[in-house]
Amino acid sequence: MPRIAIGGFLHETNTFAPTKAIYADFVRGGGWPSMAQGADVLKLRDINVGLAGFIGEAEARGWELAPTIFAAASPCAHVAREAYERIAAIIVDGLANAGPLDAVYLDLHGAMVSEHLDDGEGEILARVRRLIGADVPLVASLDLHANVTPEMVRHADALIAYRTYPHVDMAETGRAAARHLALLLASRQRFARAFRQLPFLIPISWQCTNDQPASSIYQKLAAMQSEAVPTLSFCPGFPAADFAHCGPSVFAYGRAQADADVAADQLAAIIEGHESDFDGRIYTPDEGVRLAIELAKTASKPIIIADTQDNPGAGGDSDTTGMLRALVRNRAARAAIGVICDPASAKAAHAAGRGATVKLALGGKSGIRGDSPYEETFVVEKLSDGKFIAPGPYFGGRDMDMGPSACLRTGEVRVVVSSHKAQLADQSMFRYVGIEPTQQAILVNKSSVHFRADFEPIAEKILICAAPGAMPADPARLPWTKLRTGIRLKPGGPAFIPNTSRSSSPAIG
Repeated sequence: MPRIAIGGFLHETNTFAPTKAIYADFVRGGGWPSMAQGADVLKLRDINVGLAGFIGEAEARGWELAPTIFAAASPCAHVAREAYERIAAIIVDGLANAGPLDAVYLDLHGAMVSEHLDDGEGEILARVRRLIGADVPLVASLDLHANVTPEMVRHADALIAYRTYPHVDMAETGRAAARHLALLLASRQRFARAFRQLPFLIPISWQCTNDQPASSIYQKLAAMQSEAVPTLSFCPGFPAADFAHCGPSVFAYGRAQADADVAADQLAAIIEGHESDFDGRIYTPDEGVRLAIELAKTASKPIIIADTQDNPGAGGDSDTTGMLRALVRNRAARAAIGVICDPASAKAAHAAGRGATVKLALGGKSGIRGDSPYEETFVVEKLSDGKFIAPGPYFGGRDMDMGPSACLRTGEVRVVVSSHKAQLADQSMFRYVGIEPTQQAILVNKSSVHFRADFEPIAEKILICAAPGAMPADPARLPWTKLRTGIRLKPGGPAFIPNTSRSSSPAIG
């Protein structure tokens, strides 16, 4: 019976965002499951998480598992050094004390930057490799948004990435990692690897695999896998991490080096041929709301607007007020926006009580340029302790804890206000404060793409708006300083040249 050590450490780092990830954020988890250690890690099952999928597949194969830790936090700025080192030590010490091991599996994101390390995952994999030696297989699953580095490829025997955005296949990717590990254990041989970095950044709004060009690219990727190349991945990358290896990549594992090289080169060529297609229309807040109001006049389902630049799934604090102001300014009716994370306002609403009116300076506290608290008197329509289950395809039945929460109303605009942040990617994130999303004319979701998994079936039309936030829809607007020379800052955009006059600032309009 193979004995496999397992662990998970996930964070998607927006180095331009206003708030860093501390240890307590990993304990709570945010939109992820809360931290689990030791045997409690094995309780992660039947949810859409890579480690959960690996555990299920491993147990079906009769493998013995030695768990270390699962720790994940919502995207934001750098992981604090203390948090990184504390969690990394639990993984490494757990492996050191696990006894004889046949392999190691790690559930990683692939776009982690800490206060002291640009390549968080490369360092974790290097530490694990030094501990287990060259002969013990080391496999990791990655997020589709991973900024894969040469160090990550060098230290792991296989990296296997999600293929869907919205990420409805996280658990399936964990199962795929287990299947690939089974090949390694059966053959007792390593696969040749090929790694290619692509020459342009891809905005996250146009990485959606429900749409073109990503949909056809991933179909071709799947068709290219074979006995000779059992594992092939494409990561469009997370275009908000200021370090040399930020950007899209392709990596292949083949029976022979030539097999891996051919697959990687062919897939890279396909992607580069679609460079101009990774772009689309972004509306200003007023443009988007006015169009939504007009479309809603004849629509039978909600018009949904993505508040993409304050997406907490990409590092935003989920508290900017630009879209709320546009809804009120344009007198939107039957409209709802969520989630605005503001613990002080949620506390004030609970103190006032249901049915009361309360004057608030709502949101706008993260220091984003062009944003400020929205001062208004609101009606408190419903209160919640913030605990519920998110059953949609992205969260996959996770227990959610948004902290004390409320539905506030001004005019005909309702606002979901929470004490903890998580990307609005499930209809339950409106329902838990009494808003039925299917009955609204307009929904504004603080998300870029993940919401599509649960909201596309109820949407008449989806629009993307750029209100002030930490994650620009156009990555060329970010004040880059560390990218590799020559990479284009967006599809067809200008090439990065170091030592320019760009100034670093977390305040992105």
